[in-house]
Amino acid sequence: MSKILITGALGAVGTPLWNLLKSRGHEVHGIDLRHSHLTNYDRCDISEYRQIEELFAAHKFDYVYHMAAEFGRVNGETYYEQLWKTNVMGTKHMLHLQERLKFRMIVFSSSEVYGDYPESMTEDVMDLHEIKQMNDYAITKWVNEMQVLNSTARFGTETVRVRLFNTYGPGEHYSPFRSVICLFTYRALHNLPYTVYMGHTRTSTYIDDCVRALANICERFVPGEVYNIAAETYHDIKILSDIVLKHTGRSESLVSYVHEETHNTLHKKTNNKKVREHLGFETTVDLEEGIRRTIEWQKQVYGVK
Repeated sequence: MSKILITGALGAVGTPLWNLLKSRGHEVHGIDLRHSHLTNYDRCDISEYRQIEELFAAHKFDYVYHMAAEFGRVNGETYYEQLWKTNVMGTKHMLHLQERLKFRMIVFSSSEVYGDYPESMTEDVMDLHEIKQMNDYAITKWVNEMQVLNSTARFGTETVRVRLFNTYGPGEHYSPFRSVICLFTYRALHNLPYTVYMGHTRTSTYIDDCVRALANICERFVPGEVYNIAAETYHDIKILSDIVLKHTGRSESLVSYVHEETHNTLHKKTNNKKVREHLGFETTVDLEEGIRRTIEWQKQVYGVK
């Protein structure tokens, strides 16, 4: 079994990934920005090189799942200082350590790197087309991928890149900057108004299905690969709101319908053939059931009915 580090280990994806890798017999360590009582956990800011250098001086890791980042398009515009410091400087620090210590790394990019590419967002799109990312968050994630490729070319580092497509489910705590299903669920449960943009479509991926594929990477590691972690569920945004309203029993009067949101990708559709064949990805929870589970989790966390 392997010794594995997860950066951003207390996040919505980091926590279930930690638990799954541990259940498979791996020795898993985590770092994040908060203090925690968890075993094999350290508070550590990846944008502060001294902190992560001391961590790696104390441990020899076989694999690093590097997902620590400032997340999201609007968050990245509002808190751009933290975005660039964490996402770009932090990833450079991780690569600098990887070049010296030779651990294998899984670096988390985002479906946002595809910009407003109008066709199926397959993994080779950026190799074939010049893509213009549409916001600072997307730009930092594409910078991360370029950092990885440059490090591999110069120093022979072994890295896999992953691009997550609208991962959702229990474990994602609300803030105004979170994903759309989290936002709709929280605001409906609390009888708060929200906006549905009718002209957009997305591919949504339930958290458990996403995490199983991610956990398989270190056990089927192919240096240089890039994977879209995505389900087959392709839908408009209104259906998400309709399901949330159905399972919360809230009124449609909470919802404002607008045609589209400017400076946001219109359509995110991909082919997940590669991740199914290489990593055994399988959709086990459909969209309605996934949203129902998300609602039940939020009810418990926030004490609402």
